Amino acid sequence: MLLQPISQYPHHHCVSLSRSNSFPFPTGFPNSTLVKFNTGKKQYPFITCSYGTLSDENKKPMMKWNAIYKKISSTTQDPEMSSASVLNKWESEGERLGKYELYRVAKELRKFGRHKSALEVFDWMNERQDKYRMSTSDNAIELDLIAKVRGIPSAEDYFNNLPTSSKDKRAYGSLLNAYARARMREKAESLIAEMKNKGFVTHALPFNVMMTLYMNLKDYDQVESIISEMAKQQIPFDTYTYNIWLSSRGSLGSTDKMEEVFEKMKLDQTVKPSWTTFSTMATTYTKIGQLEKAEDCLRRLESKIKGRDRAPYHCLLSLYGTAGNKIEVHRVWNTYKSIFPYIPNMGYHHVIASLVRLGDIEGAEKIYEEWVSVKSAFDSRIANMLMGWYIRNGFFKKAAAFFEGIKNVGGKPDSNTWDILADGLLGERRVTEALTCFKEALLCEGSKFWKPKPEKVNLILKICEQQNDSASKEVLLGILKQAGCIDDDRYMSSISLSDGNQ
Repeated sequence: MLLQPISQYPHHHCVSLSRSNSFPFPTGFPNSTLVKFNTGKKQYPFITCSYGTLSDENKKPMMKWNAIYKKISSTTQDPEMSSASVLNKWESEGERLGKYELYRVAKELRKFGRHKSALEVFDWMNERQDKYRMSTSDNAIELDLIAKVRGIPSAEDYFNNLPTSSKDKRAYGSLLNAYARARMREKAESLIAEMKNKGFVTHALPFNVMMTLYMNLKDYDQVESIISEMAKQQIPFDTYTYNIWLSSRGSLGSTDKMEEVFEKMKLDQTVKPSWTTFSTMATTYTKIGQLEKAEDCLRRLESKIKGRDRAPYHCLLSLYGTAGNKIEVHRVWNTYKSIFPYIPNMGYHHVIASLVRLGDIEGAEKIYEEWVSVKSAFDSRIANMLMGWYIRNGFFKKAAAFFEGIKNVGGKPDSNTWDILADGLLGERRVTEALTCFKEALLCEGSKFWKPKPEKVNLILKICEQQNDSASKEVLLGILKQAGCIDDDRYMSSISLSDGNQ
């Protein structure tokens, strides 16, 4: 299970408390994961937990899952295409699509944050219930996806319509996770009380979920309270419990108390510090300026990497960037590339974000060009980092040329790309063109989450007043109405109108 909004790749440090996750968390899959990404706003670890696992029925190979996955992945950039359209086509051609293969596809889509596509696979199978029987584990996974794609009310409807026999600890746990991820404290607390009455809270997982919720709400006393409750009930701590506890103590700015928890962890013979343990501690040390201790933790983190998990490398790239160590960012990047023949967009995002943060723009540009030549799909968020740096540092012409270049490499600007371009235009007091950028931002896919920043709106209003430009002001007000800003009292309280009112 995962307590997170997953909206975008990190721009700062990450704290992962273990993972099989390639960004969103795979509730219902065998491993639990805790990952923290700071995207500018202070956020806390997202726990990924194993409420539900993939059914092992029908393992006989049919059509290979990776062929299905590759085809569905390629459609995610096309809003007219869906997982169902791909599966329908293959079914009409007589291909045999096994349950195991389809669930593996859903798992991979979910792993990389493509929740809508993953849910479409479930929807497709649900229309063929005679061929694909759903287990209680499958229900837990589907509930998680529904919450992420269609919202909490839809997830609650799904849960309420499950047969009583299917409402086991996995289904309850998936709903608990959905509430926690949405920071619905009262609903989460009510549900876990119900789970306790049913005897579903006998292990660390649900406690970990609630601690992560309280972390995100900055209620660190409640984290300590849950730790005490677990100790009193003799619920064994797992690695994630310790990692959340470490992060909570670190969030209070107390390295002594954090180190106290680490010593307790070392004495607990039932757990072992993971690479995410050291990423958690490194983040705290970096935050308070103890860079030697931070880099010692990062070296220990690197020594804990096992198998072919990309997440530790992403975390190292981000944390070394936050610590200001450009040499280590390049070293880790080269090591990463030597181990994995394919680097996903997320890997490129981490390294470019760190190099931009460190001011190594030439290094970032070189890696961007490499990414453009090998990418499987264009990710505007990667391009936005470079474009944003150009604008912030006064290179508007270079930013404008870069913007045009996005289209030349098969890219498509998103709302934030247009927003960044508007920044540059406003720097040159080109209000009409900036407003055109705002209009374009509203037309982009996913624009329902975008609103022009109040400081930009106020700057435009100021320029309009200075230039007696009532026409542009009317256009701006129309954009604000279309973006849903006018009805947002909190937003409008930050807007200074020309008559001095807000």
